Amino acid sequence: MKIAIYSRGVENDQLKDLKQLLDELINFGVEPIFFQDFFNQFYSSISIEGNYSTFNSFEDLDSSIDCMISLGGDGTLLDTVTLVRDSGIPILGINYGRLGFLANIGREEIVSAIDAIANRNYVLDKRSLIHLESNVKIFGKTPYALNEFTILKKDSSSMIKIHTYLNGEFLNTYWADGLIVSTPTGSTGYSLSCNGPVVFPDNSSFIITPVAPHNLNIRPIIVPDNTIISFELEGRADEFVCTLDSRREVISKEIQLAVKKEAFYVNLIRLNENNFLQTLRDKLSWGLDKRN
Repeated sequence: MKIAIYSRGVENDQLKDLKQLLDELINFGVEPIFFQDFFNQFYSSISIEGNYSTFNSFEDLDSSIDCMISLGGDGTLLDTVTLVRDSGIPILGINYGRLGFLANIGREEIVSAIDAIANRNYVLDKRSLIHLESNVKIFGKTPYALNEFTILKKDSSSMIKIHTYLNGEFLNTYWADGLIVSTPTGSTGYSLSCNGPVVFPDNSSFIITPVAPHNLNIRPIIVPDNTIISFELEGRADEFVCTLDSRREVISKEIQLAVKKEAFYVNLIRLNENNFLQTLRDKLSWGLDKRN
């Protein structure tokens, strides 16, 4: 069995947990394949027994990889999505960050998580993605996101106008600081902080949520994910910010943008005892009431 491991970096207080992870992989006869930049940060501090190798990009991964472990927070897991692309390689998120909504396996669960992977005792959650199309190529070979696509004003300038269309039919003009189009997975991210609804991850939908709208009657709306959502931008500034998850590009207002459902899915590994409702309660204090 081969398992790829990705992380943005490792702190000194995380070396012990990393060593435990590597020891468990070796115990189960797993050959680890480390992201090169990550490997360079710890190889002089941790001795590795057995066979291992490194990778630098998506092109270095092949069908022999059984899964990829993301070490970090949710942002690290979103990076991992751009590495696996459409390969179908399952992703396990181990939380070295803060909230850990997507990367919801705690450090204390490392042993049980590796045991589950080695014995294939887990559930695969198939998560839909959002795909960006534009008349000018942006975001290179990864024009998709697991959580959300956003259009935002570039700085502290005045609000922008975002004319929005569903399959070519006019929906609304948003006078706001920006607009979020999130997947069901991303409904608990940026969209939620802007009063968007929580949507179960297996829903077939997009959530359109304005950022600081200047209309009291504007609310988030849920649309089917077979909808093509297109935009026209207007504002006093000539440039805007466009994001896919944690990646950003500065664009001009002349650019043509549209989003739709991506043609492939990403597989997230979930241990059998975990589910979405439990994660809502544990991470977002859903239903927490001192009277109960």
